[in-house]
Amino acid sequence: MLYFESPEIDGKYYQVFIKEFKDGKLIDSKILFDGTEVDYFKINLPVFSFKIFTQISKNNLQVQLRNKKYGSAKKDFELTENSSEYVTKDFFGAKIAIENPLNKEFPLLAIITPTIHSDGSGSYCQVVQSDIAPEKLGEHFKIPHYFLITMKFE
Repeated sequence: MLYFESPEIDGKYYQVFIKEFKDGKLIDSKILFDGTEVDYFKINLPVFSFKIFTQISKNNLQVQLRNKKYGSAKKDFELTENSSEYVTKDFFGAKIAIENPLNKEFPLLAIITPTIHSDGSGSYCQVVQSDIAPEKLGEHFKIPHYFLITMKFE
């Protein structure tokens, strides 16, 4: 569950995007959910939440946003790496909350394969808990294919 709390989100709309990266480069960006389309999606409280569902099977990733009243269309993406190695991770680490700017896009989740160390071991947490900009994770950690789910309030 992604949970947002601020008096500043009351009356705002929101958009959620999914971005695909290969070999450190952005290759695709799609709107997962566009809450600016109709007033029904306007946030009308200082507290707001939704869930992002990811399903990985064979060589396919399926992503959908859902909250109590509505859901987005399901988006499908082809996976280029071993599908059993992709996991969905947040950027919280040990933090309870993260402050994000309004009116600016910010990362919510990463769907990644691990970074592989010289001894053959791998790590997911090292990637998402680093200070590396989410758009640079593939380049820095040599992750050949990954996705970012981002959000923006308007």
